[in-house]
Amino acid sequence: MPDPVVERLSSLPGLSRGDLRQLWRELFQTWPPSRMLKCLMLRVISYRLQEQAFSGLSANSRRRLQDLAQQIESNPNTISATAPAVKPGTRLIRQWKERTHIVTVADKSYEYQGTQYASLSQIARLITGTSWSGPLFFGLKRNASVLQGGQDEFRN
Repeated sequence: MPDPVVERLSSLPGLSRGDLRQLWRELFQTWPPSRMLKCLMLRVISYRLQEQAFSGLSANSRRRLQDLAQQIESNPNTISATAPAVKPGTRLIRQWKERTHIVTVADKSYEYQGTQYASLSQIARLITGTSWSGPLFFGLKRNASVLQGGQDEFRN
């Protein structure tokens, strides 16, 4: 038996802008912003349909998003410094110049090739020979250009 949610989601790209606006009205009890791009409307509607079918965000996630929204409202130039915590035992793997580099996260340090280091940036410098942000090098944070609409920048 076909999944009704999958069928509904797969039919969305074929809808006209007018049909999408009407569906938005049904789902949100308001009209979408008049200049909203069709591709963005598709994403929001898709999320809403899945949210209705499978439930929404956890209370914890909603609270976190509200906190972030308040931070941004109070200072639009702020960028949240909270990065995902990396638990001890996590292995960070990075390909660099045809070599694979593996770092194991410890309680208060990082192990690379049998040696303990206080920071990921020390390891990134050791690998590249240049000054690097360790969290950026190992993919734990994004380059600032992404936050300004650019692409991920990982140098090799």
